[in-house]
Amino acid sequence: MASMEITLDGGKVITAHLNGKTIRTDQSVRNGGGGSAPEPFELFLASIGTCAGIYVKSFCDQRNIPAEGIRIIQSMEFDSEKRVPSRFKLDIRLPADFPAKYRSAVINAAELCLVKKTINHSPVFEVITSSDQD
Repeated sequence: MASMEITLDGGKVITAHLNGKTIRTDQSVRNGGGGSAPEPFELFLASIGTCAGIYVKSFCDQRNIPAEGIRIIQSMEFDSEKRVPSRFKLDIRLPADFPAKYRSAVINAAELCLVKKTINHSPVFEVITSSDQD
């Protein structure tokens, strides 16, 4: 099982340490933080679009199609009753000169995103406690 360490670094700053990298989060001032870094949910949202983006970029690279000018506009519908997102939409905006024959293939490439596939398969979460003495 892959793992990372999460540290509570003062105030509302929480940091993930993985593979020699750190990902720092904070809460907005409105939510009691300093607003010094993205909130965890913002990183979650960004992971969806950036994951799709890397698959679109790889698709283009494999076919020597310039990726400049491609943008992904991500939007979300929110279920206010359940207080969770109910739909994500990724609009892959292609430049006018993008080869028409590859439009549906670009969608298929974005669909390969591991973040999206993970969400679609509803993984099990197990939250436990332990101490350094365990």
